[in-house]
Amino acid sequence: MPVRMLAVHCPDWPTTAAGAIPGLPAAVVEANQVVAVTPAARAAGVRPGLRRRDAQGRCPELRLLPADPDRDARAFEPVVAAIERVVPGVEVVRPGDCLVPIRGAARYFGAESLAAAQVRGAVTAALAAGPPGLAEGAAPADPSTCCRLGIADGPFAAGLAARLGRTVPAGAGAAFLAELPVELLDRPELVGLLRRLGLATLGAFAALPAGEVLGRFGPEGAFAHRLARGDDDRLAAPRLVPPDLAVDVRLDPPADSVDAVIFTARRLAEAAHAKLLAAGLACARVTVEAETEHGEHLRRVWRHDGPLTPAAITDRIRWQLDGWLSAANLMGGPSAEENAAVPSPRLHRPPQLARVVRIRVVPEDLLAADGRQSGLWGEPGAPDGRVRRALDRVQGLLGPEAVLTAEVRGGRDPATAVRLVPWGEPRGLPTDAERARAPWPGRLPAPAPATVLTTPRPAQLLDAAGRPVVVTARAAATGSPVWLSLEGHPPVRVVGWAGPWPADERWWEPSGRRRARFQLTTEDGSARLLFVEAGRWWWEASYE
Repeated sequence: MPVRMLAVHCPDWPTTAAGAIPGLPAAVVEANQVVAVTPAARAAGVRPGLRRRDAQGRCPELRLLPADPDRDARAFEPVVAAIERVVPGVEVVRPGDCLVPIRGAARYFGAESLAAAQVRGAVTAALAAGPPGLAEGAAPADPSTCCRLGIADGPFAAGLAARLGRTVPAGAGAAFLAELPVELLDRPELVGLLRRLGLATLGAFAALPAGEVLGRFGPEGAFAHRLARGDDDRLAAPRLVPPDLAVDVRLDPPADSVDAVIFTARRLAEAAHAKLLAAGLACARVTVEAETEHGEHLRRVWRHDGPLTPAAITDRIRWQLDGWLSAANLMGGPSAEENAAVPSPRLHRPPQLARVVRIRVVPEDLLAADGRQSGLWGEPGAPDGRVRRALDRVQGLLGPEAVLTAEVRGGRDPATAVRLVPWGEPRGLPTDAERARAPWPGRLPAPAPATVLTTPRPAQLLDAAGRPVVVTARAAATGSPVWLSLEGHPPVRVVGWAGPWPADERWWEPSGRRRARFQLTTEDGSARLLFVEAGRWWWEASYE
């Protein structure tokens, strides 16, 4: 049975979030199309969905505002927080719309209407105060025009009731929905088909047999059919408020050396780790920020393959400050001309930096604190601790892209099957593993080449009669390879070979490639990988 829901709807919320005055014509425009309008603009004939030129033609004095989803979400956050202080378990549908179960609140306050009045009062106060994050000088919202409440059975009916500002009695959801247009299903393809079939209302759609709807429109159509019947048994998914894990400290007196901030770094790391533990989390990435007495801001992100311990966070803070202080020489940094001559924007080295007055640490890339512990002899394939610390420190001095490690990915070409990623980047993502395990027709068997040439070099492969070996359209060699010549050097006898492995890549495009590869060993003990393309042989890689 559908759960009783209270929905809050703020019409044209993007205009409210942008601080537009309701009495003046204004519209929020995205991709040259109007997405929200003020009441004054609506009275002038401007509607969401109009092209910008059409909207300005209807209202020449229309003020155009840029769309900003982040701004809309920030501005709506105080409204959601105000509702949660009255009724817990708010689900944000989109900025300007949210849902909350009303049954428990109705019992607590005595009736649904009383609970709704409490919510309305909280929303009114939040809107009247003006949400933080609005542009400077922006007008606070008018609660009388910017908020509507609705109560009905299920999220779908409650959301539509809020648009109309109605309370639908329990069990009357189907009757309430019956006269509403099918466009409210918000499924353009399905709505277009229903309109062509002459089903203009939700009631007409709901009257169809459920089995016939499933067979004709599929699972998505069957779900929309349940919504139209008022059979919406979804529950609200309460939002998860991310914890504030950032820690910072102001240094008094300001620090001009790493020794002066070692204790502070350890304290910040312990505080950050304590916040993570309290939330049952760990982090695999940490951002270290510093502010100098002259107002310069420095920032560097540190990644790690696995959870960071307090000691590891302390090391990264210390290394980063050491890198900034030693590389930029905070007490007597390079001149503006000298700094401009160093093409290294990753170091973030402003000229003439002063002493550090503030340090901030932000844990990121959060994961569950599952008590992971390394094996007795360390992680398989993990470098020695001293090597890891050295690489971390070099990365802190020179930037994330300065230290790279190889990561195996899927592919047929040895040059593209391995990519270089920044040291400490999280490894073993499912998508990468799935690519690596994919069939990849034409892929070479193990082992992989030890050396892959950056640019393939020309080669010649000849049979016993001295004729070039050719691979036919049926992927068959015209003869057995006997002689191999690389870059015009004297030929060397082939003592073993395997292949060909054809690869016909993206044959449907002009840029497609058709190649075949051979593995060859020669009498001098070398093992090489060659490929033939357009009748020419190329040396691609070597084996050890």
